[in-house]
Amino acid sequence: MSDKGKVVHISTVHHPMDPRIMLKECQSLAKMGFDVTLVVKETEGVPTELSGVKLIFLKKYHRRFLSMFLSPIEAYRKAKKLEADYYHFHDPELLPVGRMLKTKNNTVVYDVHEDYESGIVTRDYFNKAIRLGLSKIYKMIERVTVNPMKVVLAEKYYQEKYPNGTCILNYPKVDDQKLAKVDRNLSGKHHLLYTGNVTEDRGALLHAILPALDPTIRVHLIGKCSSNLYGAMKSIAGEHADRLSVTGIDQFITKDIIDNTYKQDCWLAGVAIFPDSDHYRRKELTKFFEYMLAGLPIICSGFPMWKEFIDKYQCGITVDPDNKEEMKRAITYLKENPLEAKKMGENGRIAVLKELNWEAEATKLKDVYLQEEK
Repeated sequence: MSDKGKVVHISTVHHPMDPRIMLKECQSLAKMGFDVTLVVKETEGVPTELSGVKLIFLKKYHRRFLSMFLSPIEAYRKAKKLEADYYHFHDPELLPVGRMLKTKNNTVVYDVHEDYESGIVTRDYFNKAIRLGLSKIYKMIERVTVNPMKVVLAEKYYQEKYPNGTCILNYPKVDDQKLAKVDRNLSGKHHLLYTGNVTEDRGALLHAILPALDPTIRVHLIGKCSSNLYGAMKSIAGEHADRLSVTGIDQFITKDIIDNTYKQDCWLAGVAIFPDSDHYRRKELTKFFEYMLAGLPIICSGFPMWKEFIDKYQCGITVDPDNKEEMKRAITYLKENPLEAKKMGENGRIAVLKELNWEAEATKLKDVYLQEEK
């Protein structure tokens, strides 16, 4: 038993190797000396212990509707038996579970990964009417359950809804700095990279347009993508579809595969050209920081907050996601100005190494756990 206490992280939605939950929070806490267990859905090939973190598996349901109702019940039973000092959960459907786990002798942490109120509406699990209903139900449940919990936030602007929350941001880990040692030469590079889940609201159909804008460009997307969406992307790319590739058709892509992809010396830029939405226009995407650590300039949508971020760190170019000519000009500029492109990548890398990194966030998370309950 650790002298710092027993921690149980719970998710009924995320993959066991989720970068924020397992690779950052759980592993960092274990390294600090906490006794850490992750209660998570059963996934083939995942061990029962990893880097000092024990894993307890939940039954996997193939129907999202069943999972929403049955998995939290199982998660509560298994988490309760562990009698932890700290319970830390990651999904809005677990709010009632977190409330039931809370006692005067423990700490319960609600980890807000997204703006769930708007995010639920954008998902494709159910039809829009059901999603709108679920969003309202979520807001009601949160109002009556969250008060005795501590709240940590993955985005700065979430503090508008949770003024007492603590920002624990999704900055990249730089403890081994492998990506920080990649020496980029962007001259003659014609490959664009997107990493992370591939969905329509994350710009999949916009990224599929890019090969047609420049006959020399190849676009690579690395992340889970449904086969139906992949077919739609290929259709949009049309005669240029041979220069559009997706790694992750109907399968989760682990962080080590993504990191190895970053190390390849063929990339011109990292892309994140998203359509406008309430859910994304104010988020600082995790992929921004990863592109920056990898020394890649960024081409992304010119939402005001995204443009402010890119301009502040001088690490890329923003474009109107509805303007193909702007996208084409951004690609052409980086191709024709490799020294300036390299400088953008270096600016981003320096910013991550100096301030935008996980190591400082991990210390903040420990402080949230150890601070006295009010």
